[in-house]
Amino acid sequence: MASLPVIAVTAGEPAGIGPEICLRLLDRSRENAFPARIVVLADRSLLAERASMLQLPATLRDWNPALPPQAGTLDVLHLPLAARAEPGRLDRTNAPYVLALLGRALAGCQNGDFAAMVTAPVHKGVINDAGIPFTGHTEYLAQQTATPRVVMMLAGGGLRVALVTTHLPLRDVPAAVTSSAVEETLRILHREMGQKYGIFQPRILVAGLNPHAGEGGYLGHEELEVIAPVLEKLRAEEGMTLIGPLPADTMFSPAVLARGDCVLAMYHDQGLTALKYASFGCGVNVTLGLPIIRTSVDHGTALDLAGSGSADPGSLFVAVEQAIEMAERAGGKR
Repeated sequence: MASLPVIAVTAGEPAGIGPEICLRLLDRSRENAFPARIVVLADRSLLAERASMLQLPATLRDWNPALPPQAGTLDVLHLPLAARAEPGRLDRTNAPYVLALLGRALAGCQNGDFAAMVTAPVHKGVINDAGIPFTGHTEYLAQQTATPRVVMMLAGGGLRVALVTTHLPLRDVPAAVTSSAVEETLRILHREMGQKYGIFQPRILVAGLNPHAGEGGYLGHEELEVIAPVLEKLRAEEGMTLIGPLPADTMFSPAVLARGDCVLAMYHDQGLTALKYASFGCGVNVTLGLPIIRTSVDHGTALDLAGSGSADPGSLFVAVEQAIEMAERAGGKR
């Protein structure tokens, strides 16, 4: 039992599909499919109510690290809701609960209770409506761990795509694609490909910012003035294998992808549109650069599906599997 890594799974927005896809972890528990101990952080009554609503057989047990895992039983670390949650109906009263789940999982990763954390989706809008500035899991965890730069990477469909900028309005992206941002992101991506995936000399495909990668300066200067100089510097100083800057509209063709182990895109939709087309429902969001291991589903709260029983838990299953693999690679067995 002591050799199994403990993976914390936060249930996310209580009005969304997070609680019910967490309940579906019982499917894997009955099969003993995860070589790990899984503990779901959630309001226990919420899980029980959602299980009853969906007629899911669910044996819930209060989390106790001294107890051995039990097939067909879901261990729950109970954190109470502020108000009863109804599927599909957001309530900003519960925003602090959502952040409390993240805070407890993070604290557990930091103190050694957990080897990794996996997050179900949250709703950024309702958290901000509650008066709490929040732009996303990635940024929140960076702030809470005092990490100056983290990197969002999604993996799935045979692709790994990391981003220089994340949740920014498109008009703000060019100013955020600075030499330091590109360099720091590449250094983190290069290091973490080794630590988390065992690829210690990754071939990184780097996108340009502008159409046709700037067309030699006719369609923009960021490639010539920012991106290419950084690539040249890191090739010379660190021996990194960096291919680019490449036109983003052809970078995801099979012939180009075959030349690399991962992709670095300059902004959110430039990289993630192709990845989600290739992997939606089985993709995983990985935060690189943190002092802990964190993976997540690649989808949102799906309020329209909440309570219907039709939410696909596939992305959560893969996120848990990858967290276990990363924890074992890092020697993070608890």
